[in-house]
Amino acid sequence: MEQLNRIELRGVVGSVRLQTFEDSRMARISLATNYAYKDRDGTAVIDTSWHNVVAWEGRNIHGLDQIVKGTRLQVTGRLRYQKYTGTDGVDRIATDILASRISIIDDPEPMQYEM
Repeated sequence: MEQLNRIELRGVVGSVRLQTFEDSRMARISLATNYAYKDRDGTAVIDTSWHNVVAWEGRNIHGLDQIVKGTRLQVTGRLRYQKYTGTDGVDRIATDILASRISIIDDPEPMQYEM
């Protein structure tokens, strides 16, 4: 059986934090994705999820400087879970998407939702 850990997201950037480590650059990006549906009463509902994306500039990732709040991105990567202990002593788990490819979406049209 082949194992697979792959995620693909298309959404809008909420914030970006660039960091430099020696010769490498890394970006921490918060990305919002929306899921549209109708509830039992037929009212349209848009459910927004926020994702933490970690991107290292390299082979498939270039131009991290071009990514700003409001930029539309398509991200391909894998999920990573990290266990840590908070300042209050409680164990927590953080979920990140480690990006292997990032593309800026240049489409000026508003995102459409199918319901």
